[in-house]
Amino acid sequence: MNKVPQQNVLSPNLIVKSNIIVGLLSYLARWLYLLRVSAKMLSIRSFDLFVAAMALLILAPLLLIVVCCIFIDSPGAIFYSQKRVGINGRIFNFWKFRSMVVNAEQQKDALISDRGVADSVRFKMKQDPRITRVGRFIRKYSIDELPQLWNVLKGDMSLVGPRPPVPKEVNVYSSSDRRRMRIIPGITCIWQVSGRSEIPFEEQVRLDEDYILSVSFWTNVKLLLRTIPAVLFGKGAY
Repeated sequence: MNKVPQQNVLSPNLIVKSNIIVGLLSYLARWLYLLRVSAKMLSIRSFDLFVAAMALLILAPLLLIVVCCIFIDSPGAIFYSQKRVGINGRIFNFWKFRSMVVNAEQQKDALISDRGVADSVRFKMKQDPRITRVGRFIRKYSIDELPQLWNVLKGDMSLVGPRPPVPKEVNVYSSSDRRRMRIIPGITCIWQVSGRSEIPFEEQVRLDEDYILSVSFWTNVKLLLRTIPAVLFGKGAY
């Protein structure tokens, strides 16, 4: 008489225990990942706070000189505040030294029609007549961006990250363009040390995406170091 071979069947208790172990390992892996990400973000934030605070103290005499020059050069406010879009679409007040005439926004439409300037996602043009004499100098060397150190202290921005767009720009973003807003925006970014305003918008988006995928404390330090010669030589700025 032939014997029917016995099948190896796992007991219900063993199956339950296996599922529990798999679940615990999955939870542990996720917890370790979140811990690693939190540690990375904490190190970046701590570095941002320290550098921004020290920079404001060290550069205080330069900031005072710029304030005086803007006041003497043209009528209007010293600082320029604008609504910008930050991480996950959060709106915040973005600060710069004023580098344009007071009614610059009103003149924009006239420039587009009279000079045939395309109203692209990021409107910029060489030899913009709205820029003041002092404004042209502080833009070339990115001195107009220094008030954003205050945005860094407030937590609106980081020292390094994709540049924050205005709401009007975001309204015409594609879904891939919006991925740039997954992380906190920065004062400097990868494309600013690779050509600044000379780089087309599509290439800026690609470079920002590459940065987001590889962001780390040391990546930010390297980009900050690359920013120094880019600012000193004023390449691609207008």
